[in-house]
Amino acid sequence: MNWLRKVLTSSIGKKVQMGISGLLLCGFLVAHLGGNLLLYVPDGGKAYNEYAHALHARKLLLPAAEIGLLVLFAWHLLLAVTTNRENADARPTDYSMKRSKQEPGPIAQPASSVMMTTGVVVLLFVLLHLADFRFELRNHGSAGEEPFAKAVRLLQDPITCVGYIIGTLVLGYHVLHGFQSAFQSLGLNHPKYTPCIQKLSVVFAIIVGAGFASLPLWFGMISRH
Repeated sequence: MNWLRKVLTSSIGKKVQMGISGLLLCGFLVAHLGGNLLLYVPDGGKAYNEYAHALHARKLLLPAAEIGLLVLFAWHLLLAVTTNRENADARPTDYSMKRSKQEPGPIAQPASSVMMTTGVVVLLFVLLHLADFRFELRNHGSAGEEPFAKAVRLLQDPITCVGYIIGTLVLGYHVLHGFQSAFQSLGLNHPKYTPCIQKLSVVFAIIVGAGFASLPLWFGMISRH
């Protein structure tokens, strides 16, 4: 098993793990966004309530999925910190101009230089989301409150509303580079396919950022007036 450990701890091995974990997290974002968009169904929250109740009815599967997601997120974060530190150690002197090995893109290029910063903001956003929806550390609701009513109440909270808008837009900017970089880390970097992946990254980032940000914007600001 020493060969496997050497492969996984090598620079290339860590990049591959970053790519895999990043794509898995992107898959979760798609599934999570799909569920959250049920808030827009004009049925008084029935569709969203049924969706939320169906999730929580899986008493063993849901905690296992949450633990798995937590491990995946921590794994991705640890790899990001480790590779960033190793890259810094391998470059003892600062460059007057940073260069990227990626093909230049119209939007994705600036994101690559701020991945750690946007990653920290996303982490803070996730902690706020867990504090509100999972652990209910703030703004407690009444007993027996339905999931739709709870979501709307929390999204109307000023701190949650502003924090979610900022966090989700930064999340979109983060995946703008991350989605494209994941394919490159897996060796799927070819002049024939890279331009298509770059465009797909832009579309994916817009869907994720705008999709999630629209919820606090609509329920927290627009629909209240």
